[in-house]
Amino acid sequence: MQSINSQYPSLLLERAVNEISRLPGIGTKTALRLALHLLRRSEGEVDALAQSLTDLRHGVRYCKCCHNICDADLCPICSSNGRDRGMVCVVENVRDVMAVESTMQFKGLYHVLGGIISPMDGVGPGDIEIASLVDRVAQGGIREVILALSPTMEGDATSFYIYRKLQDTGVSITAIARGVAQNDELQYTDEATLGRAIVGRLPFAK
Repeated sequence: MQSINSQYPSLLLERAVNEISRLPGIGTKTALRLALHLLRRSEGEVDALAQSLTDLRHGVRYCKCCHNICDADLCPICSSNGRDRGMVCVVENVRDVMAVESTMQFKGLYHVLGGIISPMDGVGPGDIEIASLVDRVAQGGIREVILALSPTMEGDATSFYIYRKLQDTGVSITAIARGVAQNDELQYTDEATLGRAIVGRLPFAK
């Protein structure tokens, strides 16, 4: 039975608003507007949206090599014969892969950490994919590791930790040029600036 104090004329609408408002950056008012918009669409359109979200959650995998999201065991980048397999660009998350790819300046492979070291948030080296990066380098065939983490305090600390782990492996360790402003997140940097930072990468400075 619907609560007498509910501000919604329908419990189904209230439930939809509550679920939509769980999404990041979506408040109750925006969630209500989106829910009412969906009510105005055809059942087929709404069913297609719901099915795509279900398929996304249950079907998407993580690449067993670089940890990018994909639909198979290997992502299209790792399985491509046209990429330079001797170069690995280390990024924080999947959105950073998309940002670097949009510059069309990098033709190597990636390694997605899935986060950065942040003691304040309880994230240590063992909570992100650093060990698997060290294993990839140890397997051979990689000549350069590019540290393309956001130039924040946490990003710099993570880069330094990775550098310490790889410094005796014989691979070249570089970092993107500081065309990316300090404290800026990589995914929000414009394509031209990010592209120049990739091309103009420098040896990692301790």
